[in-house]
Amino acid sequence: MFETTFPSPIHHSQSVSEADVQPVAVPPRSHQPDLIVPIRSLGENHRSRIEEHLLTLSPQDRYFRFGFSAKDEQIRAYVASLDFDRDEVFGIYNRHLRLIAMAHLAYSSEVRASASSEFGVSVLEPVRGRGYGRRLFERAVMHARNEGVTAMYVHALSENTAMLKIAKRAGATVVRDGAESEAHLSLKPATFHTQMTEIMEEHLAQANYHFKAQAKQFWDTYSRIQQIWVPVRQRADVE
Repeated sequence: MFETTFPSPIHHSQSVSEADVQPVAVPPRSHQPDLIVPIRSLGENHRSRIEEHLLTLSPQDRYFRFGFSAKDEQIRAYVASLDFDRDEVFGIYNRHLRLIAMAHLAYSSEVRASASSEFGVSVLEPVRGRGYGRRLFERAVMHARNEGVTAMYVHALSENTAMLKIAKRAGATVVRDGAESEAHLSLKPATFHTQMTEIMEEHLAQANYHFKAQAKQFWDTYSRIQQIWVPVRQRADVE
């Protein structure tokens, strides 16, 4: 088995539901194109939301994501150790700006041309079955290719069949070693298409995030005004 040392103390992949990797059945008379999922790169200003996301995971989810049932303090230490300058962290936000899915792409070296990468993902239970784990994996693969990385590894528990299926679907070779398995994916060189696609997807995801942030700010302000206005109106009706 390939062994490498990464700065993050936790590097296993979290379980996503079986439905997360199953193709959605569509009527044979029509073809339903994949929906665009805004996936954006996360930075230092997202650290608190990453921590909140991981702390939300159930004990079982933590077991699959990290390889053991990580305690709150271990998760906080992991989040504090994230190096956004070296590694890449990707996330999917819902309309309430809650981080519902995220992936960590860790590099074995700061020199990307000679580096390999390791992938870990987590998806909140209420939104599983939508393919977010697969989409995050595809986004990470494209980014690694564009960075000149030639190999990606996924270390997962052997019982984490959903994550291993995502890797196999992308063409990875999976080697099982008892309770743990390792998926190895050789990456093709970047192309003009992969580079332009990543740029466009990142711009789209950032625009989507800012739109959600503005919408949330509007509705939060509206809600506060309502809370003030209603009691005032009630007092006026009584008088």
